[in-house]
Amino acid sequence: MSDAAPDRERSARVTDSLFFALYPDAAAAARIADLAARLRIEHKLKARASPADRLHVTLHYLGAFAGVPADIAAQACAAASRIALPPVEVTLDRIESFSGRRAKHPLVLLGDVTGPLDALEHALGAALESASIPLKRHPHFIPHVTLLYDEHRVPRQQVEPIAWTAREFALVRSLLGQSRYEVLARWPLVP
Repeated sequence: MSDAAPDRERSARVTDSLFFALYPDAAAAARIADLAARLRIEHKLKARASPADRLHVTLHYLGAFAGVPADIAAQACAAASRIALPPVEVTLDRIESFSGRRAKHPLVLLGDVTGPLDALEHALGAALESASIPLKRHPHFIPHVTLLYDEHRVPRQQVEPIAWTAREFALVRSLLGQSRYEVLARWPLVP
């Protein structure tokens, strides 16, 4: 038996990640981008803010891969197509820097989990697990939008709430190192 295949897998360059997300509508995205710009000045942050088209709330992270694995993408799409839930209200009303292992900390806009948002996150997670897709799941779902990554940590503080109604969720491909997202598929949340 040869160990060449495992060596190839280990040496394959990770180029993409996949995740399910809720995107803010245009008005909410603009308000989030404005908030990030104000926070950069107020807290003397050096990092650039995430572009408005990348702002999102991650529902489930599927992992990082060498390319987009067609089988996982197809299974994820099939699992997502089984979700039949109404639109969800998303309200984010505070900021803070999350801790992490990196030198730069994510500054996030976050909010509380509402019943409908919790139901969507759980239903999608259950559908993905029943499709045998291993999830990179945090033990506690915290709806948040990452504004930027900076060395300086910002303590938790309240901000004027930014809210929108999520009428769909999406499977997103992140092209790692390119600061670019590609929506692979969308599913409506219908009343």
